Amino acid sequence: MKYIDEYRDGEVAQTLAAAIRAEADPARSYHFMEFCGGHTHAISRYGVSDLLPPNVKMIHGPGCPVCVLPIGRVDQAIRLALEQGVTLCTYGDCLRVPASDALSLMKAKARGGDIRMVYSSADAVTLAQKNPDKQIVFFAIGFETTTPPTAVAIKQAAALGLKNFSVLCCHVLTPSAISSILESPEVRQWGTVPLDGFIGPAHVSTIIGSRPYEFFAEEYRKPVVIAGFEPLDVMQAIKMLIRQVNEGRAEVENEFARAVSRDGNLKAQQLVAEVFEMRKAFEWRGLNVLPYSALRIRSQFAEFDAEKRFPLAYASVPDHKACECGAILRGVKRPQDCKIFGNVCTPENPVGSCMVSSEGACAAHYTYGRYKDVA
Repeated sequence: MKYIDEYRDGEVAQTLAAAIRAEADPARSYHFMEFCGGHTHAISRYGVSDLLPPNVKMIHGPGCPVCVLPIGRVDQAIRLALEQGVTLCTYGDCLRVPASDALSLMKAKARGGDIRMVYSSADAVTLAQKNPDKQIVFFAIGFETTTPPTAVAIKQAAALGLKNFSVLCCHVLTPSAISSILESPEVRQWGTVPLDGFIGPAHVSTIIGSRPYEFFAEEYRKPVVIAGFEPLDVMQAIKMLIRQVNEGRAEVENEFARAVSRDGNLKAQQLVAEVFEMRKAFEWRGLNVLPYSALRIRSQFAEFDAEKRFPLAYASVPDHKACECGAILRGVKRPQDCKIFGNVCTPENPVGSCMVSSEGACAAHYTYGRYKDVA
């Protein structure tokens, strides 16, 4: 295939759907988790789940970087803007994530905080150059995909000798989240997550490659198929997973070979390793505190670490009692299982982060009408 619309061809999708139905054993059930929020949106947008046989179930995973950000981290960003008087820069999805005291970054901006949406970390560096009298803090979030640009921004700030630029680093790591789900499929307060295999993330895998997933296939006997974001990519990955389960295999296969290699982007990996190191622990929404699951800025670049430049003690904050984001991120519940989904909680009035982000499962189901699905 050469053009993007070829990956959305309806006739090919119907052919793939027939192949999936032929592969799926009617005597058993299949439960596959699509880790990435981009896959969740593709499944909802193109009605992929409607083309699957009833015994093939897709489970939404914690692959939305805005969604897994705990309230306490958003509170830190808000305190920087309102109490420390910094100019806070971040990506658009972060602005509307609900925080403590009925606040969000958007509402903090309305209270007088200098909070700005940027399209890249480089925009924040440029802002620092143009405003030497202001402290500019970049609120950095995301998985391995967005980490290299943050590293570039820090190195650029160091080369320019900027004294008014720093980063509130909240970059998290994909393998740690997968490990958490596989190691604790039974969640006391929510139930059990049935899993037969994973659809591996696309963009993340362009950076880290397919090699890190080999551990999950070998140790937990769960097949992984890395897939692109188009509907035919996802359907082909599902077909490949079904075949592995039927044959009793647990391997890493790469459907997204046009962009992902086994070793990934070595230059990006080296850059990240130069600027960042592992945190001993980091809290995730829905997954609690996970060891070695996030990054912090190395001591060589400490002057660009907002957590060291400003008084920023972290305090864990529980989610809204009515919100099921935690259970949805773990794959135990679907958006439709939340009592406030689509009525109290909507994209215009989000109660939880899963309804905010462009990669959130609740936003996907609401935007593309999946809230009409029956149980």
